[in-house]
Parts: sequence; structure tokens; C-alpha cells
Amino acid sequence: MKNELTTVKAGLFLVMLTLLFGIGLGAGFGIAEDSVKSYISDGIKANPDVHNKKSFSKIWRYAQRSHFHATGIAAFSIGLILLIMASSLTRKLKSLSSLLVGLGGLYPLSWFAMYLLAPSIGYRAAHQHFMTELFTYVGVLGLLLGILILCANLFFDLFQEKGN
Repeated sequence: MKNELTTVKAGLFLVMLTLLFGIGLGAGFGIAEDSVKSYISDGIKANPDVHNKKSFSKIWRYAQRSHFHATGIAAFSIGLILLIMASSLTRKLKSLSSLLVGLGGLYPLSWFAMYLLAPSIGYRAAHQHFMTELFTYVGVLGLLLGILILCANLFFDLFQEKGN
């Protein structure tokens, strides 16, 4: 078991960071929700030309989505990594697929980047910002590729260790 855990350790580390990020955001909202909302309000007041009536609620929702996605993705990613550990994938593909699954934690960062950027550039521009799109594409594609490798092994007996 320890040997298998070592194989997926990098991906598991990323998943645990994502989980801690999500829990941290939730705790932060509980402790300092007013500060988070003030950050949004102050940004909207300082940059009124890029905002409308929907801005505050949209930006606050971005922060919430970051929390929801981080905890949700981390929770099911732990299960995926356990499946990867138990699979008949080669060691290299176990490492790769767990790392790809771990990169799924970048997707919640896209919502967090939107929350950080939107008060100064507007919620539409934040949604299309380079960092937002980078986090989205790397996170989603990594997660999907990791799942596809696992599914290819589990359902089609591909990428197996020799002798299985």
C-alpha cells in the first residue's frame, strides 16, 4: 500500500491543497465575510465604468463558486486517486493520471481569479482574462485526461502493468 501511495503522492498532494483551499475559503467567509464583500464593493466604487447593477452579486458568486468547486472537486478526486491506486495501470501512468487529476484543482482557482480581478476590470473581463482561462483549461483538461486514462484501464484493460 505504501508503494502505491508513493506512486500517486504528487497528485494526492495537489488534491489535498485543493481541499485545504476550499475549506480555507469557507472558514474565511465565516470569519470575515464582511471583508470579502467590502473588497468587492470598494472595487466597484473605484471602477464604476466597468460595472452594472449585477456586478456585486456576480463577483460574490465567483468567490462562492471557488469554495464550492474546490471542496467538491477535491472530494471526488480523492476517490479517483484511490481508484488509480487500485487499478492495473503501469506505475508511470498511475503517477501521470493522479497528477492530471490533481491539476483539476486549478479549475476552482479560475473562479477565485475572477473574484480577485472583477472589482477592478469588471466581471465580464475577469471571466475572459488570460489567468482565468489558463486555470480553467489546464484544470478541466487535466482532470478529464486523468479520468480518461483511468477509464481506459478500468473498462478496456488498456495501459496495464505486464503480467495483469
